[in-house]
Amino acid sequence: MKKLFIITGDYSGDIHAGRVAEILKQQNPDIIIEGIGGDNLRNAGVKLFTNQSKMGAVGLTPKILFDHITLGKRVVDYVTKEFKPDMVLLIDYGAFNLSVSKFFKRASIKTFYYIPPQVWASRKWRINTIKKNIDKVLCIFPFEVEMYKSYGIETHYCGHPLVKQLPEKVNRDEFFEKHGLDKTKKLVSIFPGSREFELSNLMKIFIKAAGILKLKHPDIQFCVSHAPNLSDEVYSKYLRHSDFRVIKGENQALLSVSDALILASGTVALEAALYQVPMIIAYRGPWLFYLVYLLVRCIKMVSLPNIILGKITVPELTQGKCTTKNVVEETEKNLYDENVRKIRIQDLGEVKSKLSDKYSAEEVVKEITKNI
Repeated sequence: MKKLFIITGDYSGDIHAGRVAEILKQQNPDIIIEGIGGDNLRNAGVKLFTNQSKMGAVGLTPKILFDHITLGKRVVDYVTKEFKPDMVLLIDYGAFNLSVSKFFKRASIKTFYYIPPQVWASRKWRINTIKKNIDKVLCIFPFEVEMYKSYGIETHYCGHPLVKQLPEKVNRDEFFEKHGLDKTKKLVSIFPGSREFELSNLMKIFIKAAGILKLKHPDIQFCVSHAPNLSDEVYSKYLRHSDFRVIKGENQALLSVSDALILASGTVALEAALYQVPMIIAYRGPWLFYLVYLLVRCIKMVSLPNIILGKITVPELTQGKCTTKNVVEETEKNLYDENVRKIRIQDLGEVKSKLSDKYSAEEVVKEITKNI
């Protein structure tokens, strides 16, 4: 009887892992799957070694480091000495997964990596760890294949999971009625991130910019996307003096009906690109962290649509450029400059065409089944 252990570290990884596990069990009913994940893995019939509660924290505090080191030791001991699977599947969550991969290599456990660290963007030296410890990389961007193969790393292009998983656009009128929005006004939606430190660095700028835009353009209305992992209190701290509608748990529907977007950097930019909604990417943090980022980055672009296209079509307002004035001006271009808006929508249409229409989770299952 074949055994697989899956390690994820955050909510999105758990979603992708859940789809892989579900298909694997349908095609191989006898396979035993255990892992680290959340509700998606559990609902797919996977026995959880632990959930992700201690893995979602961000930072370098002693407690966070201690939790990760302790969990790493526990999972390595369990996988190598007790469970002894035929394969370990690592999904995203680079720092943790790369650190434990060397122990699986020493134990001669075959290890595949799905959604590998974005070494093409920063910390390229990590590719040496991947070459040393990972048996096969299952990548999601077409440009990754050549890079990994140039290092002699066995790889398979699975296609990006979002291409097949992203829901169709929702009905605009029905969505507006459901949330009490004005059908005669343009909708600008704000996605400030899913971590508290992102809100603390970005929310005041976003809300101030939105207030200015609303005064200048009475035909605009705003919504704020509420990340489901954050409490209402976190948002009320920033929104108590505004009347912007807050929508929780409907990210993709909100993206699909918006006329323009103000986003914190992240995967949401790729989702927005696939819906062809003009956006700006804004991001800022402590200057020390930003200076460290400048030292380790490999490319100058930060948003996935721009990286995939190989040019700047989505304005990137990072650190010093992340100002109220710039957010206002770029959002106005996305809404009211017909030429700019047309070009940006056309460019975003190219993003999907550059990504494969493969069903990513099925490709992963095929590779696991062939090698387990």
